[in-house]
Amino acid sequence: MNKITSFTINHDYIEPGFYISRIDGDITTFDMRTRKPNAGDYMDNITMHSLEHMFATYIRNSAIAENVIYFGPMGCQTGFYLLTRNLKPEEVFAAVKETLGKIIAHEGDVFGASRVECGNYKNLNLECAKKESERYLAVINAQGENFYYSEGK
Repeated sequence: MNKITSFTINHDYIEPGFYISRIDGDITTFDMRTRKPNAGDYMDNITMHSLEHMFATYIRNSAIAENVIYFGPMGCQTGFYLLTRNLKPEEVFAAVKETLGKIIAHEGDVFGASRVECGNYKNLNLECAKKESERYLAVINAQGENFYYSEGK
């Protein structure tokens, strides 16, 4: 059985940041790593779920909306995957930072926070999404535009 690409990266070397995980033709998968893998500091479900609702809505209403294919959480609770088509990493990076800023500034309810819109709508909290967005935005602002894992491929 062939390993999937994400299992070929040595997770001991991954730090929180914004990375190109893989490129498949015109589709780029970005690793939005909010936490260091296997370090014991994982996102709880309410944080992950809330940020997913907020980020997915804002990014699909952004300047790059037509090129967003998918956004969703990693099962390991250490980040998210963002898949885009035909965009430069710098364009996506800028849109991610803008989206995080919109989440931080958001007033009102979490998007999709009703029984008809979500299968676990009571498990959402805007403050959790804001706190995680602030945390991750600080990380990627410090990172700069180096979108590659440092070692361990």
